[in-house]
Amino acid sequence: MTKTRYPTLPVLLVDDENAWLNSFGLTLQAAGINNVVTCNDSRNVLELIKMQPISVLVLDLTMPHLAGDELLPLVVKDYPEIPVIIMTGLDQVETVVSCMKLGAYDFFTKVTEESRLVTGVQRAIDLGLLRRENSSLKEHFLKDQLNHPDAFSHIITHNKTMRSVFQYIEAIATTCEPVLITGETGSGKELFARAIHHLSERSGEFVAVNIAGLDDTMLGDTLFGHKKGAFSGAEQSRKGLIATAADGSLFLDEIGDLSPGSQIKLLRLIQEREYYPLGSDVARSTNLRMIFATHRDLDSLQESGEFRQDLFFRLRTHHVHIPPLRERLDDLPLLLDYFLEEAADRLKKKKPAYPNELPILLGTYNYPGNVRELQSMVFDALSKHKSRTLSMDVFKDYIEKRCSNSDDIMADVTGETVFSILSTLPTLKESGRILVHEALHRSQGNQAIAAQMLGITRQALNWRLKQEAEN
Repeated sequence: MTKTRYPTLPVLLVDDENAWLNSFGLTLQAAGINNVVTCNDSRNVLELIKMQPISVLVLDLTMPHLAGDELLPLVVKDYPEIPVIIMTGLDQVETVVSCMKLGAYDFFTKVTEESRLVTGVQRAIDLGLLRRENSSLKEHFLKDQLNHPDAFSHIITHNKTMRSVFQYIEAIATTCEPVLITGETGSGKELFARAIHHLSERSGEFVAVNIAGLDDTMLGDTLFGHKKGAFSGAEQSRKGLIATAADGSLFLDEIGDLSPGSQIKLLRLIQEREYYPLGSDVARSTNLRMIFATHRDLDSLQESGEFRQDLFFRLRTHHVHIPPLRERLDDLPLLLDYFLEEAADRLKKKKPAYPNELPILLGTYNYPGNVRELQSMVFDALSKHKSRTLSMDVFKDYIEKRCSNSDDIMADVTGETVFSILSTLPTLKESGRILVHEALHRSQGNQAIAAQMLGITRQALNWRLKQEAEN
């Protein structure tokens, strides 16, 4: 298996001293920055960058032929997205100021501690990544394009908001930073995580695990693995899911349910890209892509102290929010057709036709279970289907039962209701007229569906409409 290179675009080291190039190159590789290219002739730099895009340029100041301060403005002019770090053997304030004015990102002497040099390169990598992401986002949204629509083929939609989410995912997919996916239960978070992995073009596997209900020990063993003899019953070593997902992507669902102890372990994994298998004193490094998901409100959890603030901000370097189905009801006909096809295949039945009113009826429901709930509704209806045309009765009964059990509309008389925001209450007659018109609006003028929403017969609705017309 090919080892994933980090960063995706190489770091270019330029110096006429081969000894320093080799030494600093090894230092970066030891720190996990393993995609490094060296050049000992500054005259070749512009051609190299033209042939191979780079993430960071580390440039020696004093070189024959073309000095660093001569090459710097040329790079800044033609490749402004590339952060340039200037290296020199002398610590001169005037030189530092001059290079910064020319557009250098940072300035170090060669006698600076290696840890500071590595940190400086890492910061430059992050900056370059941010610049490229911003450029990519602008390109995607201005052109309203998708470069890889095949990556989203399993997400059924033609909704404009969803398309914007796809464009954002394309822009950030190749980075190494963590991604947080939020959305209600049943909205399809794992499908989005798989799309991110697909677009990242990583050589390793996509590994998914739901961490809800796992205590600290179980989570540690599942993710980090253990050595033989680490605990009673550990008769052989286990490599854990982090090792399984090496050079690939690890998807952790229900991240909002993590215990405080597990949150600390996860924070170290994200920040240091290191972990300790149970029973081991030796840290192991990893370069996997980490994707997280939750249906819970992490903002509220971190404000209440249930979720670490530092982990909260580290998780959401990139944030993908999936809109609930009730906010993209224009997808209902498309999803209905898809789930009917899917259910027919699973049940070994012929895909039936359905009444034109069915999508309208489905549009009157708010889908707390989102796409997964609609999928279950369609499967249940088709399993009971016997005639040529799919009956609406199963859907009507389901929606009526769910709505009658819902407490979303009216609260206890001592609590808040939808009328609480009104300074003056409408009369019963006015309230009835408003409800009737809203039901007709939501049902697109279908009186049978409007009557069902109001909990009255169609005849009763007709009588109310006639009374209103006469008055």
